[in-house]
Amino acid sequence: MSSFTFTINGKSTTVTAEADTPLLWVVREHLKLTGTKFGCGAGLCGACTVHLDGKAVRSCQTQVSEVKGRKVTTIEGLSANADHPLQKAWVAEQVPQCGYCQSGQIMQAAELLAKNKNPSREEIVTHMDGNICRCGTYPQIIAAIQTAAKG
Repeated sequence: MSSFTFTINGKSTTVTAEADTPLLWVVREHLKLTGTKFGCGAGLCGACTVHLDGKAVRSCQTQVSEVKGRKVTTIEGLSANADHPLQKAWVAEQVPQCGYCQSGQIMQAAELLAKNKNPSREEIVTHMDGNICRCGTYPQIIAAIQTAAKG
């Protein structure tokens, strides 16, 4: 076991864990930030997406040793009051059904909008490829990203 210090949602934190512990389990079990979800455990579905230094990563495939000294943002840290334009657009466009994948979807979309303030539909589809929604709300997800980009 080793100690790892990093910034999560703007606050410095230190956790003690095995170096190869997935960041997902550190976030959920050690830090009790349960908005980030376990989906497949293989980095294929996107439910566990968080930002590492502003880049969307699959936390189930990121070892805690990789985040030492870096900045991690989870869905809880995207906006203090859940009023990020994407979060508002998700509600306005009635995206969630079961809601399980939504934090990962929003974090993936947030990376896109941070880089590209006005993405085309094709750019949205390409960027979101790999984030799976079992309920099939892809048209609403695209609409919500377009709404957030306008707002």
